Amino acid sequence: MAPQLRNPPRRKGSMADVPKDLMDCITDLEKLFTVDKQRINELCDEFVKEFEKGLTEEGSSIPQLPTWVLGFPNGEEKGTYLALDMGGTNLRVCEITLMGHGKFDILQSKYRMDPSVKTSTAEELFGYIADCLKQFVHDHHEGVVKEELHLGFTFSYPCDQHAIDHGILQRWTKGFDVKGVEGVDVVPLFEAALKEKGVPIKLTALINDTTGALIASNYAHPDTKMGVIFGTGCNAAYMEVAENIPKVAKHNLPPDTPMAINCEWGAAFSDRPDVLPRTKYDVIIDKESPRPGQQAFEKMIAGLYLGEVFRLALLDLHQQGHIFLGQSVAKLQTSYTIDTEILSLIELDPFENLRETIDVLETKLGIQCNEQEAKLVRRLAELIGTRSARLSACGVAAIAKKAGLTKCKVGADGSVFNLYPHFKARGAEALRDIFGDAGDDIDIVHAEDGSGVGAALIAALTLERVKAAGLSRECMLRKGVSHAAVS
Repeated sequence: MAPQLRNPPRRKGSMADVPKDLMDCITDLEKLFTVDKQRINELCDEFVKEFEKGLTEEGSSIPQLPTWVLGFPNGEEKGTYLALDMGGTNLRVCEITLMGHGKFDILQSKYRMDPSVKTSTAEELFGYIADCLKQFVHDHHEGVVKEELHLGFTFSYPCDQHAIDHGILQRWTKGFDVKGVEGVDVVPLFEAALKEKGVPIKLTALINDTTGALIASNYAHPDTKMGVIFGTGCNAAYMEVAENIPKVAKHNLPPDTPMAINCEWGAAFSDRPDVLPRTKYDVIIDKESPRPGQQAFEKMIAGLYLGEVFRLALLDLHQQGHIFLGQSVAKLQTSYTIDTEILSLIELDPFENLRETIDVLETKLGIQCNEQEAKLVRRLAELIGTRSARLSACGVAAIAKKAGLTKCKVGADGSVFNLYPHFKARGAEALRDIFGDAGDDIDIVHAEDGSGVGAALIAALTLERVKAAGLSRECMLRKGVSHAAVS
């Protein structure tokens, strides 16, 4: 049977009236989707090995990307900075005033990104971004600024970074396919657009949203040692020390230098997917995805895919003659016709008669089901949601083991963490399966605004380090000193 929560959601109903053939289906689904205590501990150990490999060499399925964010804030950072967040749908520009004592004030505007921009050219994309920044300055500064504004740019796409203010895009994700950017440093493209548009802004730091969540959460709660995203996609960031990152040895950093690591763990085990507890439905999703063989872990736990796993399982059961007999299931045959919100609604349905589940299937999919079928549907949603939460927590536990963290907060953000029923409780139970009662000392909590406040904080930390070194960028270059080493 599936692992039981310490405080599971209370149900007012039973499976007593479910016929044997449907109960057999439920039993098979439980065997298929359950990640038990032994399996989750085995996978956690595999994660730790892959984390270590990623810190040592290029080519690991978890790339462990150095971010050149060299340390946590002290909570007393002050000043006004801009933050730019390039999401999949909107562009968000923030002006953030850091007030010390972990406090901040924020002014922000959102700009709708036309879908055509996501498949345009580098010039069009960065020109559009520069136009939005110019509009923000006009709206909030009346177009006049006394000195150049410093900006933290949240660019949440896998990048190779050898400095805090540079990043070579490895590959586009989230539906972007802008020509002329993959394999290129995105910062000169961005700066050229700012110059052409006459925008008085200086890019100070290029960051990932997960790293931002880590830094912003630590600013408000200093016992936060990890940042994680459980949303449409998934990722994690944590703080390592230079001596544990052999692949940055050439930079000659002091061994105890802290370095935030952007794990990019959505790609975990893509090179050996059998390590993961994949079902036949996960295999289909990967095979039919735009990029087969990539993001294997993400395709099992992220919000973009949970509904699709659910759809494939229901369709399979229908085709085997177990459910929805004699009905058209046309909508069920369409890929990605079910989103994670539908699973959430089903899991929130009180168990008296599962009326809401029955209504959801009828309104969203045009399928009529009886109460016994609804119980199978409900159990399937629980199993998929539970597997997502347990595998997500497995990654958190592996970072805790790798970094030697025994008591800390984990700043989490994303629609699945924030909105999916019982996600946090199920993750906590998985942590107890790995660490025993000590699992309660790793507390996954809501993150602070990583792409806004986190980006501003990292810009502030970068300027402080440059100032502390007493060197301008031009001076560092003249002296042959790596900008990354002091930023």
